[in-house]
Amino acid sequence: MNNGHLQIVVCGAGPAADVTKLISTALARSWTATVTATPNAMDFLDLPGIEELSGTPVRSTYRASPGRRRSLPAADALVIAPATYNSINKIALGLADNYAMTTVAELIGRHIPTVVVPFVNAALATRLPFRRAVTSLRDEGVHVLLGPEDKWEPHPPGSGNDRQHAFPWATAFDTATRHAHETQTLTQHR
Repeated sequence: MNNGHLQIVVCGAGPAADVTKLISTALARSWTATVTATPNAMDFLDLPGIEELSGTPVRSTYRASPGRRRSLPAADALVIAPATYNSINKIALGLADNYAMTTVAELIGRHIPTVVVPFVNAALATRLPFRRAVTSLRDEGVHVLLGPEDKWEPHPPGSGNDRQHAFPWATAFDTATRHAHETQTLTQHR
């Protein structure tokens, strides 16, 4: 699938600083991309660099700048990466306490193909609320890139900085576009 639009939601974790890798991957494959950030993600981001690369401002609040669109472009796929422990639990519960979480809730509700890439340590990943959230999201049709089959596992506590360089940006894009293509094919055959 070419010429699609990727909506990216970035949460406040170390790999957020590298979100341009995902944008560049999308652009190299003839997709457009926009970034929405949680309030905690804003400190991790190179806003001018992201905005120059994507051609659009990073959104983090409900209020748009004067002269800017308030609504999002029609998304063909959604990638939430890096997704924190807190954000994954919120998404599964349907909590929309900031602009980014409202965006996620709406796009999942629209059945936009969605990929979540957790960046959590192993201690947090063993918690029952997190495991329930992952199961709940998967039951809703969201692809959570986590586990041996996805070659992406939680990292040992205190090793997040070492793990950041291995964050699976390209895998997230490939998974999202594969699901978008499958959705498009099903829609065309109805």
